Amino acid sequence: MRRAFWLAVGLGAGVTAAVMVNRWIRRQREALSPTNLARQAAGRAGEVDGVLRDAAREFRIGMAEKEAEVRASLRE
Repeated sequence: MRRAFWLAVGLGAGVTAAVMVNRWIRRQREALSPTNLARQAAGRAGEVDGVLRDAAREFRIGMAEKEAEVRASLRE
């Protein structure tokens, strides 16, 4: 009776592990598919583009402020 119990526990654990590994492999395969990788790269490129636009805008604002300061100091 004990052997049957432990056999059933072992089989259950093995089946559970196999199902979990199969699901993990499927998720990894989907995440690394060319379509998803391209979508992720496009999203990151959009994020980088936004950051660069913000940085350029801030630079222009700072440049205009500094230019106004220099012009004001030259008028004095």
